[in-house]
Amino acid sequence: MEDSVTDPYLWLEEVTGERALDFARTRNEIVIERFASSDRFDKLQGRILDMLDTDAKIAYPGRRGPWLYNYWRDAEHPRGLWRRTTFAEYVKAEPDWDVLIDLDALAAAEDENWVWGSVGLLRPEQTRALISLSRGGADAKVVREFDTEKREFIAAADGGFYLPEAKSQIGWIDIDTVYVGTDFGPDSMTDSGYPRLAKRWRRGTSLDEAETVFEGESSDVAVSAGYDRTPGYERHYISRATDFFNEEVYLLESDGSLIRLETPTDATVSWYKDWLLVRLKSPWEVGGRSYPPGVLLAANFPEFLGGARDFEVLFTPDAHTALHGYGWTENHLLLSTLEDVQTKLYVLTPGSGGWRREPLADTPPMATTSAMNLDPLEGGDEFMLTTSGFTTPATLLASSVGGTTTQLKQEPHFFDADGVDTEQFFARSADGTVVPYFVIRHRDRKDAPAPTVMSGYGGFEVSRTPSYSGASGMGWLERGGTWVMTNIRGGGEYGPQWHTSVQKANRYKVYEDFAAIAADLVTRGITTAEQLGAVGGSNGGLLMGVMLTRYPELFGGIVCQVPLLDMRRYHLLLAGASWMAEYGDPDDPAEWEYISKYSPYQNVRADRTYPPILLTTSTRDDRVHPGHARKMAALLEEQGHRVWYHENIEGGHGGAADNKQSAFQAALIYEFFTQTLIEGRVHQTDR
Repeated sequence: MEDSVTDPYLWLEEVTGERALDFARTRNEIVIERFASSDRFDKLQGRILDMLDTDAKIAYPGRRGPWLYNYWRDAEHPRGLWRRTTFAEYVKAEPDWDVLIDLDALAAAEDENWVWGSVGLLRPEQTRALISLSRGGADAKVVREFDTEKREFIAAADGGFYLPEAKSQIGWIDIDTVYVGTDFGPDSMTDSGYPRLAKRWRRGTSLDEAETVFEGESSDVAVSAGYDRTPGYERHYISRATDFFNEEVYLLESDGSLIRLETPTDATVSWYKDWLLVRLKSPWEVGGRSYPPGVLLAANFPEFLGGARDFEVLFTPDAHTALHGYGWTENHLLLSTLEDVQTKLYVLTPGSGGWRREPLADTPPMATTSAMNLDPLEGGDEFMLTTSGFTTPATLLASSVGGTTTQLKQEPHFFDADGVDTEQFFARSADGTVVPYFVIRHRDRKDAPAPTVMSGYGGFEVSRTPSYSGASGMGWLERGGTWVMTNIRGGGEYGPQWHTSVQKANRYKVYEDFAAIAADLVTRGITTAEQLGAVGGSNGGLLMGVMLTRYPELFGGIVCQVPLLDMRRYHLLLAGASWMAEYGDPDDPAEWEYISKYSPYQNVRADRTYPPILLTTSTRDDRVHPGHARKMAALLEEQGHRVWYHENIEGGHGGAADNKQSAFQAALIYEFFTQTLIEGRVHQTDR
């Protein structure tokens, strides 16, 4: 494409090219010298690291029957420990943990930069696990089988399941069989870099001998296969994601035939025993009835497969309320809703007369409360609740439907929140839509504008809800700053239409929302444009790039993390092709027409004045290509704008591979904003 051929900074897309890495190292030195070489920075970084490493934080467990599993990092174990304990032990102040894997010891023994990925446990025995590990925090991972009784990995030569580094999908069928999708060789991956083939792989055979059970198209995002082991309701199934938001779901029969579930491809479909649940993202007319987006429907699964289309509505959204999440205990369905971005919890119970709905638990205002550790197969009707707010540390509770609730753990305060209030405001966007945001600030500083940082994301139906952040408390609130969390369109805070209404050609409305909140903060006297900063990562990094190039007059400083910025080439880089359903296809002239109007890299102008910007990324980010941030930094530098650039040589899409790197990244952000918005120390030639 013409723009790509004439791009003078294409060489910065060579992820590990020596010239590109030298570009990063040189700018890293400048950033460290300017922002990370003071006693103030060291003190903040140390406090954040102490918080991340402390034993006082909650060791959140993942429940699997009688076991509570946890992955834990601290000062002595920066890479982490995978461990488990019983519920009886967990409730103690100092539980006795059974360590299964010491990743620091493993990395040292194998001379690998291992970063923990995920665990796939074989149930119900839990004697085997499929462990994924990445080098430096990348999405591509190595998968190895682990024996939880012997506390050792099973070598491939000894019959263990093993996958070399790739973006793989693997899951148990039984102890000798798995479903697997990985890089099997040429044409086995989609254009987005995920598995195109789903295979059944038996122990004792080579990966080349695995039997193909489904084959997707190269234009698909991904294909996967799975097994539902609910006793008496065992089912094999196939998922084919045709784009990021549309998925075809099939039941895989014993003879290899497929039964397509005739539900909307953009709906979220799940089942438990004889219940089929369908959460709609677009209108659906079925069985002589019409259902709006955002509803949750239930049907008898066997009857649905037989052709019946009788649904019961379990949840209906309104102008203020959306479904946030749901999950099964053994006998009940728990619902989490957002009412103007504040959570409410309910329990639904199916019976012969229909479904009964009741409140599940009290939820505090200006906070997020979530149900977790639902284990319908082995956990009965027990569950856990976690709740936290911007100034309220997390609390973990144990409960059961119809039973009592007890507090298990509570984190301490990591910053001084005395006198800090949380408020919710609403701004009116350019098209008249009312958009909410939260303001966290000192009550004795409300009489005058204060340095303020606002954060945003606005994409992929990701809802942002109140939560405790010790780092922002230490790094910003304690310094007298105001923190703002926005709930702009593109997220799911008001249901699927809050997202779908701003996809592709309407993307610009996301940016109008954020800009409207920035202006509203000034109108209300909360801050001034010179004192207002903005921060966002990934899709939120794209948001920051648009703020820089389209609305520079609204901000005094911007931090742009692991961003998408070159929207002309995003679909050609790493996982970018999978996001065309969100943004559009740059190769389609009609779609490039609207993308080109906001694509930050294509809209940098030498004759405009931009606020100072800090760009950060990671070499090992194999989801959003580091070339986006590199090229933007180079272009801004060339035109004489105020830009700083820092690249972590590892860390993946999260930007950090361990607690020390996370503490550095956080401290860097707040030091940048302190110098820029509080002290005003950044000048045109100061970079």
